[in-house]
Amino acid sequence: MLLLFATVTIKMPHTSAVESPGCPPLRALTFDVLGLGKVVEARVKQGIPSVVERWGDPDPSRCALVASLADNKTKPLVAVGRKNGLVEVLNPLNGDVQVEVRISEAGPTGHVSDDDLIVGLHLFKGDSSSKFLACTVKGNASLRSTQTGDASASWKACDSGKIACWSVDYSEKYALFGGKGVEVNVWDLANSNKIWTSKFPPANSLGIFTPTWFTAGTFLSKDDHRKIVAGTNNHQVRLYDIAAQRRPVISVDFRESPIRAVTAELDGYTIYAGTACGDLASFDMRTGKLLGCFVGKCCGSIRSIARHPEHPLIASCGLDAYLRFWDTKTRKPLAAVFLKQHLTSVVIDGNFTDEVSVASEPDKEIDEQVDDDLEVELENYPVKRKHSNKQEVSRKKKSKKSKKMAEDLSENML
Repeated sequence: MLLLFATVTIKMPHTSAVESPGCPPLRALTFDVLGLGKVVEARVKQGIPSVVERWGDPDPSRCALVASLADNKTKPLVAVGRKNGLVEVLNPLNGDVQVEVRISEAGPTGHVSDDDLIVGLHLFKGDSSSKFLACTVKGNASLRSTQTGDASASWKACDSGKIACWSVDYSEKYALFGGKGVEVNVWDLANSNKIWTSKFPPANSLGIFTPTWFTAGTFLSKDDHRKIVAGTNNHQVRLYDIAAQRRPVISVDFRESPIRAVTAELDGYTIYAGTACGDLASFDMRTGKLLGCFVGKCCGSIRSIARHPEHPLIASCGLDAYLRFWDTKTRKPLAAVFLKQHLTSVVIDGNFTDEVSVASEPDKEIDEQVDDDLEVELENYPVKRKHSNKQEVSRKKKSKKSKKMAEDLSENML
């Protein structure tokens, strides 16, 4: 019986490693579904970020839903809205709780209902740094003090539907709200008055209307509150101009999953959008052109995007438990940190500087003098020297020769 054997060569698929060049000095704060806060820092130029501190204990009832940072140079604060209906105002330098404010009351079961969850939170900076804006899913919005928690103003952001997105402009005078069944509406925070409401787009060629469902929103320019960018559940990025019309000026379709996070660039016309499938891209909202997608696929929904105020980079986080840093110019990844839990929010400390100090010239002279003195002491220190191999061999030969002579002498005497 003849047996034939064949050799099969299996070729592995070609893979290429994505290089991570590192990040400039930065400090980011992340919050997750277990209520933990983690501090991620990169301390040297083109350094690799890592976790340097963790705040709190794991507790699903304290899940962080939203976070806001007021990175003032004198008294920075960070506010976290939690699932149990509390807003905690923390010291971003050490994580100490400054004040706790009850926004939503718990029901008979001890849990806050889904309609009373905190969905919007903004901590004011500058002259208004002593107050924050909070909003629930039902649209209960209020301005409260960070010292006492008392509400100075309150209003209803929607009559029906559920709030899912919000934003406050750069001047902190206007706020927008939108959600499922809620058109985008803009409010004057000084008077608590609604000044504008969007209108749903017209029906398509088949006469079908797209249901209203906004999932993300932001003001486009820091100098003009009249231009708004909103992301929808049907994977559209829309531009609204309050001064022009109520319907969107530009509408762009992006991939096939809902838009979960939107943030604006400092130039006033570029935005970054993240989807529920982990796609991240940048758009030029002057024309609606897709500038490009960021290299590297995220495995989970992107829930938060933060822009660094100085360096050309953004940070994104989501349900894949990774905090990722991206170069906004090349759209390539700079670094990624695995944080173990599903992430809900990320904020960047704009006042962080590298704390690695360089020794001064007098200190260097003192160190050099100490090194010189140490070398002199080592030279003068007595050292026990070992015999070389040649000296050891000659010594052994002499001992053997003397031993043989003693034996011969003893034989002659006998």
